[in-house]
Parts: sequence; structure tokens; C-alpha cells
Amino acid sequence: MTIARLKKLTVVGPASSEADAMEALQDLGCMHLVPLAPPPEQPEDAKGREAKDAYTALRFLTVIPDQRRQVLRDSAFDIHAFVPEVMELRARLRETRDRRDFLAHRISEVRPWGDLIFPPKEELAGNHLWFYKLPLKERDALDSLEIPWQIVHRDHLHYYVVLISRDEPDTDLLPVPRTHTGALPVSELEAQLEEAEIEIEELQAERQGLTRFVTLMRQQMSQAETRAELEYGRQQVLRDESLFAVQGWVPGDREEEILSTADRLGLAALVEEPQRDETPPTLLEQPEDRESGVDLVMFYQVPNYRDWDPSIIVSVSFALFFAMILADAAYGLIIAAIIAAMWSKLGENGHLRSWRRLLCVVAAATVIYGVMIGSYMGYAPPEGSFLASLKVLSVDDFSTMMVLSVTIGVLHLVLANTVAALNRWGTNAAWASLGWCAVLFGGLVYWLAGGNDWSTLGIALLAGGFLGILVFSSDRKVDKPIDLFWRVIGGLQGLAGSMGAFGDVLSYMRLFALGLASASLALTFNDLASQVREAVPGMGLLLALLIFLIGHTLNFALAIMSGVVHGLRLNYIEFFKWGLTEEGTAFRPFARKEVQE
Repeated sequence: MTIARLKKLTVVGPASSEADAMEALQDLGCMHLVPLAPPPEQPEDAKGREAKDAYTALRFLTVIPDQRRQVLRDSAFDIHAFVPEVMELRARLRETRDRRDFLAHRISEVRPWGDLIFPPKEELAGNHLWFYKLPLKERDALDSLEIPWQIVHRDHLHYYVVLISRDEPDTDLLPVPRTHTGALPVSELEAQLEEAEIEIEELQAERQGLTRFVTLMRQQMSQAETRAELEYGRQQVLRDESLFAVQGWVPGDREEEILSTADRLGLAALVEEPQRDETPPTLLEQPEDRESGVDLVMFYQVPNYRDWDPSIIVSVSFALFFAMILADAAYGLIIAAIIAAMWSKLGENGHLRSWRRLLCVVAAATVIYGVMIGSYMGYAPPEGSFLASLKVLSVDDFSTMMVLSVTIGVLHLVLANTVAALNRWGTNAAWASLGWCAVLFGGLVYWLAGGNDWSTLGIALLAGGFLGILVFSSDRKVDKPIDLFWRVIGGLQGLAGSMGAFGDVLSYMRLFALGLASASLALTFNDLASQVREAVPGMGLLLALLIFLIGHTLNFALAIMSGVVHGLRLNYIEFFKWGLTEEGTAFRPFARKEVQE
């Protein structure tokens, strides 16, 4: 996978051909437009509220699992009238659900006082009833009241107290705020709740019926988006009374196709290589089965056009880091079982198949690493067994695991600097990156040598690396003595990154720490289940099984979360910091919108 080489295309023609030219470019779908006119609004913003409502309405209908038979042809269907209908239904359903929830809560609050039917105001001689839910331990607060009160109900936690007073009692009269019961009795509230439930069922049935138009809705939305995209493109065209001009970036391998289209339409086309002061957008070229790696990279940062594509390295290193954090072969098999259960769904299109492939690599790496450390849901394989012979590491061996984590961190950062140096070859920055490679590797050798003969090699690499960083961190040419001074200052600034490099290497210790935490939690739940089974006769086995299942489910979820977050973090923060120079702009093709599936 590489970053596609782009060329700048300028198309000029008579104003009468503008519409045909823009539609042809949209059909080709390979041009990232550069605004020659003042920058327009984004197309999704230009479509305004109507587009947002359309997407909301579509999501509202598509989340229903059992949709009606789809209507594929209906000349009377109008999305502009259909969307407001769906949005009104959505608002009514939300309002009814809110009312249902309010009534259910009010009933639970009022029920302890019984089916209250308030007497007419004149029968209370101007007094009112005030309701309080008083904890049992606060019973003594009632004895000091100077107004009439009555306990009408009691449960294992509260007294339900009614006070009689003309005015609302002071807020500090009792140690709890008063309860608002409303004026309706429980029987009336329950009747309203039943009506709300029936209304929700009717609205859900109406919603179910509208799902028959989802396919037509998607088709018309795609057509509307295509028109909006075309309008967005036309806003970037430079025009006068007789001519128009449109400019953008196109992949080099589409040049002949574009020139042929321009010639067919009688347009003038100029294709140029990007200048040094220009920064084209970034288009990552990848086969369909590797799109998941591009998704991982582009999620955090778009590489600069003149940088390199890190998607393969990020995919492989993420799988390794994820496996070390989960640190259990059985958990890897569970992931594999989940992938197998979703195999057909993950194979519906090329993009999903690329993610299926990446998940298979992640699952395989997790199983292999789990076998290497001999962990199967926290249990070790039996002594003398074949699985025991495959165990070559132990998460309890702190010194070995620390060395492994730091070594992986150093190699990861050395790889980042090496690729960066190759990409910048011929510049001072390339030699500075190689200097950092020497510093990182030399520090690792010196640390591992522990004072033996290899320490000399480590010191030599450190000295050479620091010298290279000092000399090559600045691109300033030395034409005057003052230039030498600023060149040295630039080198010292480069050396100031040493502490950052040290901290970045130590960041990889999280691989060991999180893997140890996952293994320790698994072992803890196993021990707890074993103790409960032995301590509780009869039901002990069932309780132990529940503890085992709940404990490992929790540990598995936490491990997955840690593996994803920290597995990506080490790539995004540490690796990108040393391997990529600047952030770029994603290539956004001016193209027709496909019908959503």
C-alpha cells in the first residue's frame, strides 16, 4: 500500500459546456476539487436541516429488525413529504414514551399512600395535604411537629406521612423534602398508563408499516446527495461570461481517461506535477482486502502527501500489542468463535471482508501469544503436556517481561525512524532519524549488557547517535558565523527530545502491565470460584460456575477495551510521533453517491 501520486488537473471550456463538464467529472469520480472561487459550504451543510432530518428518519426506520416487504417501484413516493411524516411519528412516539415513563414513576411514588381521592377544598377548611417519605430512623422528627400528621403506611425502609396545613411546611420541618403526588388517584394514573402503552403499540405498528419504503428512501436520498455534491462542485468553479475553469487533484493512473473525456467534450485540459510548495491531498492506495488498515490509520491522522503509508505496520503491530494485553489463549479462541459466528455478515462486501481478515489476524496472534505464556482463562496447562512444552514465557517473570516490552518498544520506534529516514532520504532530517535509531538501539544494548563487553557497543551507538542528532537536526545552511550558532541551537533542540524518547520507550511497559493485570484477574476469579465451591455444600458448584462466568466475562470485556485503546495508542502517539512528519488532508473525490445498503 502506498500514497497515490497525484497530478493537478485544470479544465477550461466555454461557459455553455460547464454543466456537461461537471457531470462528466462527477461520473469519473476521481477528482479532488480545488476551489478557484471563494470556498463554498460543505455539501452536507448546504443541504441544511432537510438532509439531517432525512438521515434521522432513515435511522429511525432501519433499526427495526423485522421490516416489511420493500416497495421497489412507486411513482407517487416523494421523500420530501415522507420525511416530515416519519419525523412527526418519531416525535409522537418519543412524547408518548416520556409520558408512559412519567406515569410509571408517579404510580410507584403514589401507590404507598393508597388510591388517594382528594376531598373538595371546602371540606378541608382551607387546609392542604402534604406528603412525606420519612426514613424509619427519622421517626423522632414527627414528635416535635406542631401541625397534625398521620402515618398512613410503612414498609421496611420508610414511613409514609401526611401532614395537614394551610401553607406549605418549611423545607427544614422534616429532614426530607416533601413528595409530590399530584391530584390524580392511582386508579386514574393506571388508566392513563394503559392508554399510553396502547398508543405506543399503535405507533410502533405505524412505524413498522413505514419500513416498506426504506429502499425507495435510500434511492432518493442518494440522488439528492448526488445533486448536492454537483452543486458543491459548481460553487468552486471560476467563471466569467464566456469561459469556466475547474481545477483539482487526480491520480496519475487516471490521467489518460480524464484527457479523453475532456477531448470528447471539446475542453482544454492541463495536467501538471505538484510543485514543491504545494501539498496535494492524501489518497492511500490499497487492495480491497486491506482497507481495514487504512481505516485504522485515517481514524487518527491523515499522513502527509509526501510522507509514507503506515497502514501495514499499524495493522501488524496492533495485532501484536492486542495479543500481549489480552495475554490468554482461551480469550483468543473466544474472539475466533465470535468471528466465526459473524463470518457471513462480515463477508457482505469487500470493506467488511478486510476487517474480518484483520480480526482473524488479531485472534490468531492472541491465541499464539497465550500459548507462549501458558494461560488458558487463567489456568496453566498440565505439567508434561504438549501445551506445557509450548510455554516459553511467564507473565510472573517480571524481569523477562520487562525486557520483552522495552525491546518491542525500542524496535517499534527504530522501525518508525528507519522508514522516516528512507522517506526523507537526501535531507538532513533523514540523518537525524538515523541518529535516533542509533540512540534507541544503543540505549537498549547498554541496558541489556549490564556492564559486560557489549556495553562499549551501546555507548558507541549512543555517542554516534547523539552526534548525528546534534549535527543534522537543523536544515539551516552555514554561510555566516551566525548561521553556525543557530545550527547548533537547532541541534540542541533536537537533543532535547531525548527525555521524550525515553518516556516513549517506557510507554511500552503498559503491554506487560496490562497483560499481567488481565492474567491476575483471571487467576483471582478462578481461585474465588474454587473457594466457593469447596466452602458451600450443594449449591457451591452452581455459585462457583456463576462466579467463573461473570468474572471472566468482566475480565474479557476489560481486556478487549484495554487491548483496543492501548494497542492503538502506542501506534498513534508513540509510533506516529517518530515516523510521520506532518498531517495531511484526506482525498475527497468529487463523485456520485452510491445507493446506501
